Amino acid sequence: MEEAVRRQFGVWAGVRASSSREYLQDSRIHFLELDFAHPDKLRAQLSAHRAANGKFDYVVHCAGATKCVDKEDFNRVNHLQTRHFADALRELDMVPRQFIFISTLSVFGPIHEQDYTPITEHDTPMPDTAYGLSKLKAEQYLQSLPGFPYVIYRPTGVYGPREKDYFLMAKSIRQHTDFSVGFRRQDLTFVYVKDIVQAVFLGIEKQAVRRAYFLADGKVYRSRAFSDLIRKELGNPFVIRLKCPLIVLKVVSLLAEQWAKRRNATSTLNSDKYRIMKQRNWQCDITPTVDELGYRPAYDLERGVKETIAWYKDKGWL
Repeated sequence: MEEAVRRQFGVWAGVRASSSREYLQDSRIHFLELDFAHPDKLRAQLSAHRAANGKFDYVVHCAGATKCVDKEDFNRVNHLQTRHFADALRELDMVPRQFIFISTLSVFGPIHEQDYTPITEHDTPMPDTAYGLSKLKAEQYLQSLPGFPYVIYRPTGVYGPREKDYFLMAKSIRQHTDFSVGFRRQDLTFVYVKDIVQAVFLGIEKQAVRRAYFLADGKVYRSRAFSDLIRKELGNPFVIRLKCPLIVLKVVSLLAEQWAKRRNATSTLNSDKYRIMKQRNWQCDITPTVDELGYRPAYDLERGVKETIAWYKDKGWL
């Protein structure tokens, strides 16, 4: 959104009534409350917006759930509400030039676990998480709509300012504890949030439609790379490194999930998170993104972690 404002786009933030606007303080950002859960209300809201302001040229749909009390909520929020949105745009003759959908590498699940070859767009998705499956269903629905101008981005591990899961790792390292999971080789990939933004605007400039792209920084990292770089940016505090067997992580994750569900809350550790941490191969082929869009990642992990930790410190998170 900040980049769209910088490029002098007319920017509308589609928000829920309960959405935080902490990072949407620029006076050039307009707000439009959208009720994705109720199709009739959503259509009425979009219709009123069109009458007053016209249709959108580009829609970036990055809303979604990454943690849920009930697994069915993943399907309801990530899949069904995306369908509601696309259907409403079509019914109201508001289909944009591009409907940009931020998906996830997790739609493919744990494949090529034996030979560690990169996941490609030609592989068959086999998600093993409720989150990944919900995103895959949303992708498949958009792809099923005749002529619908979707552009799907599938980022790998996303990090950067404001991100909270990797912040927990930084917080743990500052408190002198570093966790890793499993004893088998694990190949990890990452993408800095600003490189996702870069790809979105490259797709707009290239007028891409009906395509899906992987997003990563183009490098492959071992399991300790992220935590080692965090430790470096924190001044190399001493850490106790704890390696957790997968079976222990599975039990702890299930117990944490059940305890959170009883309190009607979400848990950082849960069965979905266990499967994500268990996955050994996160390599993906970004060649089409590079060749078709001219995508050149500006941030490798070292530069991205440096900027992220500096932001955490500046905001008083660390």
